[in-house]
Amino acid sequence: MLNSCFEKYVLKYWMCGYLSKLVRILIAASIFCLVMSGCREQQNNGSEPSDSDINREFLIGIVPEQNIFRQTERYDPLARYLSMELDLDIELHMLTTYGNIIEDIQTQELDGFFLGSFTGAAVMETMGAEPLARPQNADGISTYRGLIFTGRDSGISTARDMKDKTFVFPDKATSAGWLFPLRYFKENDIDDPSSWFGDLFFSGTHEDAILDVINNRADIGAAKDTIFYRLAESDDRIVDKLRILAISSPFPENALLVSRGTDDALKAKLREALLTMHLNKAGLQALHKLGAVKFIETSAEDYAPVFEYSKDTGLNLSNYGASNNLATD
Repeated sequence: MLNSCFEKYVLKYWMCGYLSKLVRILIAASIFCLVMSGCREQQNNGSEPSDSDINREFLIGIVPEQNIFRQTERYDPLARYLSMELDLDIELHMLTTYGNIIEDIQTQELDGFFLGSFTGAAVMETMGAEPLARPQNADGISTYRGLIFTGRDSGISTARDMKDKTFVFPDKATSAGWLFPLRYFKENDIDDPSSWFGDLFFSGTHEDAILDVINNRADIGAAKDTIFYRLAESDDRIVDKLRILAISSPFPENALLVSRGTDDALKAKLREALLTMHLNKAGLQALHKLGAVKFIETSAEDYAPVFEYSKDTGLNLSNYGASNNLATD
């Protein structure tokens, strides 16, 4: 490994004491580096390091349908469970708004993302993402519906009654909170919502849209039924003060999608871990925090209602971008 002449030269003068202490230290350090370099070279010429030798990280984005603390509380146990099962360092990244989801996925280099049906369909169209699985609740339901609601004493019963009123949406990038209302407006001959309503605004989350109607900041609102009824469990005002006016077709619940190019073996392991987690105690505990009993397999075909509503309203999902301005056909 070392030149034999060099070895003899160093040893000769080392033993004879002709070298100073500092020089001897420097030579020893040089020899050590040469030896270690040779070892590394031998390793590289041999077998490749196994998966267990690599500290792998998998970054998952979470859609902001509720406040950040509640979302973190729901998804953290799932991330810990998957990390343990797959020997992956799974980290969660809370997406700040619906509007920058595509940009976040790209700039943060996200590997996976729990997204609602609209944003899920959008990343499939724009980025080639692939859905793997979604949660199912105790009633055997793995879908959600959009709701349009108003105050019980608002005097609003039909689309005609909404003239000059204030409407609150969660965000433009939701099936329940934007795509469904647009179709409802179109079915009721409201071609230009901005001129039909007295005011339109976006709350940022489904939860806030519901609270805005309860607190009289808006006359009518739209949101996911799962968020609506989850809030109702701890806030009696949801049932006492609000009345539902319209309900959408079912959309697939928030699913885990992975980015295009994800290793096939890793995709298979992720899917298997999700689909079988209800079979063990640790998995059941994580599911309970998420509000689910198990995960079911999910494919692009499950998003057919989103594509249907988009076509009916003239929204082009393939042009959905970071600016959150959805182009029409």
